[in-house]
Amino acid sequence: MVAGLIILGVIVVVLVIAAGIYNRLVALRNRYKNAYAQIDVQLKRRYDLIPNLVETAKGYLKHERETLEAVIQARNQSQSASKGAAANPGDPKSLKTLMGAEAGLTGALGRLFALSESYPDLKANQNMMKLMEELSSTENKIAFARQSYNDSVMNYNTARESFPDVLLANPLGFQAAELFEVSDEAVKSVPDVKFS
Repeated sequence: MVAGLIILGVIVVVLVIAAGIYNRLVALRNRYKNAYAQIDVQLKRRYDLIPNLVETAKGYLKHERETLEAVIQARNQSQSASKGAAANPGDPKSLKTLMGAEAGLTGALGRLFALSESYPDLKANQNMMKLMEELSSTENKIAFARQSYNDSVMNYNTARESFPDVLLANPLGFQAAELFEVSDEAVKSVPDVKFS
């Protein structure tokens, strides 16, 4: 009888510890998913700004159709990749697809900004200046949201790889989450465009 109570007590303690580990991993996973949702909000804002930017520039850049089309195509690819990553934040494949698409979009925008420098009327356009300011602000918000997401992923990955959590993480389906990193040094900085 005493041995049965001791075994039952040990089982209860193990179950309580396992439940605590499970709940902590769920909370950490939900934090990084929420942090990704903040990135997604800012990406959508940027995707909404880009068509307005292109439309404003279109009147001035009549002979630069390739550049404008490249920006729209890169925006569409990035937006599509963002939807995939939003469906499963932390998934290495979808996040790498998004990072590649974002690098392409940033490069296309950089070419548009560089091209716009050679059109004084476009540089002086109030709508263009306002859109550029909003885009720059959004880029900063994306960077802060990405930092928050990466911090959340780091906390989650550290917890799932620590003992005793590591014993339950994989069997319970807690896979490692991917960081949202910008790999190309040229892409890490927001394009510096001055309309003065």
